[in-house]
Amino acid sequence: MEPTKEQIEKWHNDPKNWKWGGIYYNPEDPRGWVSKRIEWMGWTVNFANKKGIGIFTALTIIIILMMVFLPKNKYPLFN
Repeated sequence: MEPTKEQIEKWHNDPKNWKWGGIYYNPEDPRGWVSKRIEWMGWTVNFANKKGIGIFTALTIIIILMMVFLPKNKYPLFN
């Protein structure tokens, strides 16, 4: 069941769902990808959700693979 806009707002504003001020952890929320506490700053992962953990793991693996396999001389940022 998709949460209502009011429920999403309630979860987002509840400080108990934010660990250390910036990590979203809400087992009730079915979304894996949520807006950050300060919404204009982008998106974050719901670390209490399997979809969220999958997103985080996939992004981490992609970044590591890019750092290992991209040619070092073409991308000096990764040197």
